[in-house]
Amino acid sequence: MNYSFEYIDIILLAMIAGFIFLRLRGILGKKTGHEENLGATFPQDFSVKKEELKKIDEDNFDEKAKADFLKGAKIAYENIITSFSSGDLKNIKNILDKKIFTEFNNSIKERKNDGLISETTFIGINSADIKNYSQKNNIFEVTVDFVSEIISCVKDKNQKIISGDPEKIKKVHDTWKFSRDVKSFNPNWLLIDTQA
Repeated sequence: MNYSFEYIDIILLAMIAGFIFLRLRGILGKKTGHEENLGATFPQDFSVKKEELKKIDEDNFDEKAKADFLKGAKIAYENIITSFSSGDLKNIKNILDKKIFTEFNNSIKERKNDGLISETTFIGINSADIKNYSQKNNIFEVTVDFVSEIISCVKDKNQKIISGDPEKIKKVHDTWKFSRDVKSFNPNWLLIDTQA
């Protein structure tokens, strides 16, 4: 009598396992042999040709070059604002001039030593316009006027608001200067100056 119950249990468990397998196969699908090889079709080479890097200078900073530059500058601006606010400069160190990196780093240390917490929500960039550009020897510099919308506030260790408003979007005007050595094969522009 006991043996018959064990067989029924085994059969029930096998049926449940089979049902689960069929449901998973129906949900997840099965290999048909027609799957696209993403490794073969997705471009893996993100390197920029060396001859293309040297083309950026005062003589050929045309409308396309300006548009491409501004596209990257907007991304850099947002990343720098949010990284500075969070107090982590690791991801943006390669696009900051040594002087700017030191200034930012010292401000973050001072903020931490004072027990202050910066909270920033980046809403978006309203405009980014090239104010001027110039070249001195191999160094090409571009100054950009940014207008952005940001929610920001600074709180103390007790979460008391010291400055700003966590509910209010404010319009921010910044003028930043970027530079790059036109002879260098490094494609990164460096932030070398900030003015509010």
